[in-house]
Amino acid sequence: MMYHQMPIPTRSEHLWRYTPWPRIHPSKPETVPKADEVIFSINGPQELIAVPHSQKPQGDIARAFLQATGGSSSRIRLNDEMEAVHINARASGHVAVGHLHLEVKGSAVVFLHISGEPEWVGLHITGTIHPNAHLAFGFINELDSNTKFLRCEDWELERDSSLEHATLSVGGFRCKSDLRTSLNGTGSSVRQSITVNADGSRHDDEHVEIHHHHGHTQSDLVMNSACGGSSHFIGTGLLTIAEGANKSDASQVFRNLLLSPNARAEAIPELEVLADDVSAAHGAASAPVDNNQLHYLMSRGLDPQEAESVIVNGFLYDAFSNLTNKELLEEMRTRLTVHLECELKR
Repeated sequence: MMYHQMPIPTRSEHLWRYTPWPRIHPSKPETVPKADEVIFSINGPQELIAVPHSQKPQGDIARAFLQATGGSSSRIRLNDEMEAVHINARASGHVAVGHLHLEVKGSAVVFLHISGEPEWVGLHITGTIHPNAHLAFGFINELDSNTKFLRCEDWELERDSSLEHATLSVGGFRCKSDLRTSLNGTGSSVRQSITVNADGSRHDDEHVEIHHHHGHTQSDLVMNSACGGSSHFIGTGLLTIAEGANKSDASQVFRNLLLSPNARAEAIPELEVLADDVSAAHGAASAPVDNNQLHYLMSRGLDPQEAESVIVNGFLYDAFSNLTNKELLEEMRTRLTVHLECELKR
């Protein structure tokens, strides 16, 4: 279905409850602005290939909207890459949109860094990970603090393939992410971690869906946020295990650290299990900084701000602890360290 044919979703719909579609739209919901291109650039010998926009009807309003606006559209093919691939996405202007498809047929490590000062930016990432292929993917959002940001991702994993997916979200004023992974073959697996550092009046809404369509598949989702000022973070996760997908193993954990009385955080894990012989678990927790931990660090000579910073750093680092790819883990923690050091100097 095309965008103009779709009804505007109500807040009763789970996906749009905390960030209604009119709040993330760049103008009025009934309009489709002409978008500038998000400029993708890449280091190394790999090539980004410009491709026509997909004309496939979309079942989701956000994806249909990004399709209707145009923008840039590129594809990259990845085989057995010896070095990590770094893709920079630069956005500017009133409205900017980019589409990127990754075709993975070997083992690769990819980092996608989005930056710039647009008023509104939309990004749609799709990926196919073929049988026996493996991808470690790191996404870093360092957009301007006044930017609205809509991100959609769709990953298809085939037999015996794997995806390690890490997100560091520290940019943008109002962010909405809808990240979906389908485990379409026996032996496929995904490890996903999301780290969000929010301050001021920043609003970050991260929605994750992982669908186990076959048995003997695995998923592990960890989402950590630290919220200060009057910021608001929402983490929702839907894990589905299809009928007959026995021996599947799925887990998700949400943790929120509240650094201010006015900060808010929601953690909403969901499981939909239609098979009998599976392992499925979820957990969620939100709390302020532990006073006992603060007292311990201050008794060792740290002032209150330094003590809280140490606790926040360790808490956010821990979101990446489920990753097994060392290059992905080190790069994401390095990016996080740089961000936290810059925040401390402000």
